Amino acid sequence: MNDALGKGTRVAGENRSELAVELKRRYDAGESIRQLAAATGRSYGFVHRLLGEAGVELRGRGGATRKA
Repeated sequence: MNDALGKGTRVAGENRSELAVELKRRYDAGESIRQLAAATGRSYGFVHRLLGEAGVELRGRGGATRKA
């Protein structure tokens, strides 16, 4: 990831677009939102929001499902 985008710094404009494209690529390749958040030093919510802005169709949650 881009070292210029340190933890807590505002990400806007072209940097935000580039980060969104990179996160979309990695998410589509199978990484989780939590893994992306840890790798970028950003919060889960920030990564989730950025993926939404990039038009990513988010995967469902994993684990066992309950029967009705």
